[in-house]
Amino acid sequence: FTAAIAPCALLKDVHLGLALPGRGPTRLALLSGHYLYYHYGCDGVDDRGWGCGYRTLQTLFSWPEGLPVGVPELGAVPPGFRGSQSWIGCVEASLCLDHFGGPQGRLCHVPRGAGLHGELERLYSHFAGGGGPVMVGGDADAQSKALLGVCLGPGTEAYVLVLDPHCWGAPKNPSELQAAGWVGWQEVSTAFDPHSFYNLCMTSCNSEEQNRALD
Repeated sequence: FTAAIAPCALLKDVHLGLALPGRGPTRLALLSGHYLYYHYGCDGVDDRGWGCGYRTLQTLFSWPEGLPVGVPELGAVPPGFRGSQSWIGCVEASLCLDHFGGPQGRLCHVPRGAGLHGELERLYSHFAGGGGPVMVGGDADAQSKALLGVCLGPGTEAYVLVLDPHCWGAPKNPSELQAAGWVGWQEVSTAFDPHSFYNLCMTSCNSEEQNRALD
């Protein structure tokens, strides 16, 4: 890999301070705990075009304490994978979380054409119950991102709080990211491609130490 820019400071809990979407929620649920925002180039590596899954996974690993994470050493990886620019998705992310002792990553498959409308109650229960960031990615829509919360109502209004790792550069503060749209509320019906299937990797605490970080 080629270091294209200097590493930048990682920002924490970059969604804080965002205004609520629409006309205000009937029900609102946000992730518990803390996280760091990992994005393209944040460690000096130019991973534009292939690294969004890795950056989202790093954000998942930083939860719930909001602490930096190193790149773990994997004992048995497929030949040619180490040092490559191969994409990873939610399935690989859940395996990494389990292998390296990160938060528990529970997989959920959303069939093509179903969109996320049918998963809103599941996501609401996840966040309301103390869950962490949710990695999401698909096939037609292969750009990995993380969900940090849901905002439901009034009526049929439904929004998800999206954290997008495709930012390139060195953001100085959360306000800069929010203004540029790298973190923000998006209407569910327009945020996701109806022609794509999606996988979700829903993180939750798997140890007493991680649970204490939520207190």
